Amino acid sequence: MFNLLNLQSLLGLATIIGLCWAISENRKRFPWRLAIGAVLLQAALVLATFAIPGSQVVLDAINNSVRGLEHATNEGTKFVFGYLAGGDQPYPVENQGALFTFAFNVLPLVIVISALSALLWHWRILKWLTLGFGFVFQRTMGLGGASALAVAANIFLGMVETPLVIRAYLDKLSRSEMFLMMVVGLGTVAGSTMVAYATILSPVLSNAAGHVLVASIVSAPAAVLLARIMIPEKPGEGGESADYNSALKYDSSVDAIVKGTADGLMVVLNISAVLITFVALVALVNVMLGGLSVGGAPLSVERILGVAFAPVAWLTGVEWAEASKAGWLLGVKLTLTEFVAFIELGKIAPEAMSERTRMLMTYALCGFANIGSVGITVTGLSVLLPERRQEVLGLVWKALLGGFLATMMTACIVGALPASIFA
Repeated sequence: MFNLLNLQSLLGLATIIGLCWAISENRKRFPWRLAIGAVLLQAALVLATFAIPGSQVVLDAINNSVRGLEHATNEGTKFVFGYLAGGDQPYPVENQGALFTFAFNVLPLVIVISALSALLWHWRILKWLTLGFGFVFQRTMGLGGASALAVAANIFLGMVETPLVIRAYLDKLSRSEMFLMMVVGLGTVAGSTMVAYATILSPVLSNAAGHVLVASIVSAPAAVLLARIMIPEKPGEGGESADYNSALKYDSSVDAIVKGTADGLMVVLNISAVLITFVALVALVNVMLGGLSVGGAPLSVERILGVAFAPVAWLTGVEWAEASKAGWLLGVKLTLTEFVAFIELGKIAPEAMSERTRMLMTYALCGFANIGSVGITVTGLSVLLPERRQEVLGLVWKALLGGFLATMMTACIVGALPASIFA
C-alpha cells in the first residue's frame, strides 16, 4: 500500500526533474516523452527484478555468485598475504571481527572482477550483453547508436573503459551526446566495483548484490533523462550510428586476464590513494574544527554534511528522524567517494537504521559522482580527445551534478514503490 513516504519520494522525483529543467540550456525543449519513458523504464526494471514471481530465485543466484567470487578471491588473497588476509593465524585471536581489513578483504575483489570482466569481454559474453542493453536504450530512449552503446557500456565497464568502446565515434559526438556520456559515467558504477559494494553491505542488507546491480542499471536511464533536460540535443545534431566494432580488444584469453588484472590493480591503487588522502583531509579539517562547539557538541565535517544534505536525503523518501544520518552519507559520497560512503553505511548497525533508509541509500550512493571522479573524467577524455579538452572542462562540473541527481532519482523511484515489493 502507498503511504506518505511514497508520496515524499514522488515529491523528490519532481524536484530533481524540476531542478534540472531550471538550469537547462534550453527550457523550451523539455523531453516530455523521454521523461515519461525513462521513469516507466526505471520502475519496470525494478519491478522485473523484485516483483515478478520467481525473481527471488534470480536474486539468490546473484547473491550466491557474489559469495562465490568473494570466497575464491579470499583464497587467492590468503595465498599471497597469508594470515594478514584471514589465513591461519600464528597467535590466538580474541576478536575475529578485527581481522577484517579493507585492503585485503575488499580491494582484491576489484582486481579479480576486472580480470573476469576483460575475459568475458574477450569471449564476447559481456559484449553481447552490452549490445543488448544498447539496443534497448536506442529503441526506448531515442539515442543514437554510439550514445546507446556508451550508456550500456557504462553499466558494466565504467566511465574509464566506456570511451574506449566508442573511441572511433568520440570525435563525432555532439556536445549534448558528450555531456550525456559523462553524466551516465558519473551516475553509474563499474562491474569491477559492484561486487565490492555488495560484499560491504551484505551483512546489513538483504539481497545486497541484487540491489547494487539494479542500482547501476536503473540509474542509466535516469542519467540519460537528466542529461537531455540539462543540455538538450539540437535539431540535426547527434544520432551518430555505430557498427559496434569496439576499440577495446584483447589478443587472447590470457592477454585479457593479464591486462584486466593490470587495469584492476590500477583501479585499486587509485582507490587506495584517494581514500587515504581524502580521509586524512577530513580528519585534518575535524582537528581544525575541534575547538568549535555547536549545540553542545564539537563541530565536525560529518555534522556539517549531515545538516547540509538532510533535506536532500529526505526527498528520496527517508524519514526525517534518519535524514541527518542519510544526508551525511550523501555528503560523504560526494566529497570522499562512494566507496567511503558504502563502508560507512556498512558500519551502521541494523538496529540503528531502518531497512527502508538503508535500501534507499544503497541506490542513492551507487554512482561515481564524486569530486575525485571529476579529475578522472577530465584526464581520461583529454587523452582520447585532446582537441575537445576545453569543452570537457566546461561540462564536467555540470555532469557531476547530473550524475549525483541521477542516483538520487533512482532512489526516489524505488522509494515511490510499495515496500511489499522488496520484502
